[in-house]
This record gives sequence, C-alpha cells and structure tokens, in this order.
Amino acid sequence: MNAQAALSRRGFLKLSAIAAGSVFLPPLPWEQEIESASRGALARVTIHAIHRYRQPSFTSERLGSLKRNEIVEIYQEIEVPEGPAHNPFWYRLSQGYVHSGFLQRLDGVHLNPNPLTSVPEKGQLAEVTVPFTRSYRRMGAARWTPLYMLYYQSVHWITAVEEGPDGSPWYRLTDDRLHVHTWVPAMHLKPIGAGETTPLSPFVPEEEKRIEISLKNQTLTAFEGDQIVFQTKVSTGIKSIKPSPNGIPTETPAGSFYVQTKMPSRHMGDGVLTDDVEAYELLGVPWACFFHKDGLALHGAYWHNHFGRPMSHGCVNLRVKDALWVYRWTKPVIAAGKWYVRERGTRIVIRES
Repeated sequence: MNAQAALSRRGFLKLSAIAAGSVFLPPLPWEQEIESASRGALARVTIHAIHRYRQPSFTSERLGSLKRNEIVEIYQEIEVPEGPAHNPFWYRLSQGYVHSGFLQRLDGVHLNPNPLTSVPEKGQLAEVTVPFTRSYRRMGAARWTPLYMLYYQSVHWITAVEEGPDGSPWYRLTDDRLHVHTWVPAMHLKPIGAGETTPLSPFVPEEEKRIEISLKNQTLTAFEGDQIVFQTKVSTGIKSIKPSPNGIPTETPAGSFYVQTKMPSRHMGDGVLTDDVEAYELLGVPWACFFHKDGLALHGAYWHNHFGRPMSHGCVNLRVKDALWVYRWTKPVIAAGKWYVRERGTRIVIRES
C-alpha cells in the first residue's frame, strides 16, 4: 500500500485532537489494532458478539468472545469440510478460530490524505475507507454531538467541505432519508469517480437482460439472452415466525418484478437519530436496486458474510462488489451525481426452486 495512503498514527491523531472550544473527539479504537497488525489480514466484528473456538468448529471449546467493532488480525483462512455448507470458511487468529460469517474483511483500508476542497452543487458520492468512523452533528459553534457510526464500504453523499472541530477538513454528509447533516473527517472517505459507476453492457437491448434469483439455492444469475454473464451467492429474506412490527413480510417473495428505482446510497432501518451502535440503522447501504412496492431491493451488505443463506428482512443482500456490478449492469441507467432514478428497468425473476 502507498505509504502516503496507509493508516498512520500521526495522521489519525491529528483528526482526534482536542478541538477549538471544549470539544473532545475520542480516538477511534481501530487505530491501535491496525498500527500493531504485523503479517495478517484484518477484519471487523459486525454483530454484538461472536465466539472464538479452540478448533474451527462450532462444537469445539469456546475460548471467549469478540464484541462488535473489534478488529482482529487473521493469520490463515481455512475451508472446513464440516461447514457450514453455505460458508465453510474459518479464520485462525492469534488465539483460536472464528467463523467468517460475521466478520467484515478490511482488505485495502486506508486514509485519504488529499481531501476535496469543494463538491458539486448536487453532492459528491463517496465511500468509507476506514474500518468505521463516528459521524457528528453540529449543534452550535463549539458543540458537536456524536451520531451514527459509518462503516467500511458504506457509501454516502458529501454536500460540503468545511472545517471540522479539530481544524482539519471534514465532509458534511446529507442523509438521503432523514435529510439531516452530519460531519466526518475528510480523510475517512474516498470520493467515487464517475468512471467507477459507468453502465456495463449498455448496448444490450433491455429485453435481453434479466436476473434470476433462486430462493432454494440462494443464488443470483444475470443473463444476456440465454448467456450467463454473472452469478453469485446472495442472502434473501428470513421467513417470519410472527408478523413484523410494520406488517411487511420479511420473506423475499417469489414472482416476476422489474427494477423500479436505483439509488447509490440508502439509509435503511428504523430511521431514528441515534448514536447507539446496536440500533437498527444501516447508513449508506450501497448500490440499491429496488424492485418491490414494500421497499425491497438488491443491495450491498457490509454487515455480514453469510451469503448463501437467508439473512435479510426481505431484500436481496449481495457482497458490495457484486452489488456494484448488478447496479451498473441493470437498467434504468443512473447518471453519475444523481441521487436516484425511477423508471421500469431490468426484469427480475425470483423462483422458489
């Protein structure tokens, strides 16, 4: 990794300094883990807690637990015949093993030392490139209150570049759902260039493109005519044992649909202003292609690695890189800089088999 772009303690501490007035920004806990990492890959715990085991098996002795947002160093990835079948990969840590299902790999995390000095009038799309960053609301000249945590690979709209509470450049983000402003250190986000979202196979006739999703096999397959051009594992909705609070079923419905709305960034969850990392708030869900009246979409999921089994509240979860491929390949085409496009596009067939 380029030394200028790599995470450095000196660069990070500058962002975590005591600000003007009486504002104090506590350092984010990933700094020390990343600086001390020696030879392994890194990953973030994405749920409340996961267990470490003596051997790569859920029946092995438990050695303890790892909490949400802990950063772990991975020394080896192991494919275990005993599975689970949909995701048989385990990671060897310095002490014991953990299953990969609720760890987000942090391959390529970095700071961005050359922030933008201005953004287009309608905003600039950007991706979080650090394990996570705390967003803040500005409540007054010297009063900044913590809000959502934003995670690696999530995508957000920058609407201004301003001086932050530590005197360095911060990006003002605008939430696409609640329309509130929050601020984060500019070094924690990378602007997404127009070339990164250009359409794939744009000259293939619309009627020739279709997506087929198998609920049984938990796969997504993209076709151009009769030719398969892309296939990947997905996670569809978990069947509800009892009605959900909003009355919308959490199982992904079978049937024939069309992409109706595309959004590069979407705030999903309850839509509550909170700094609670355990709240059901998914900020900057990337590359959403909505296909159902109940708000169901194909989209990237940065909060689990259990693709191949149902995991969602009705949407179709994909790895972030796979979701970007689908977003670029499907119609309607959404121009760079647009927050959404709404028109009938690529056909989606969801089958039970």
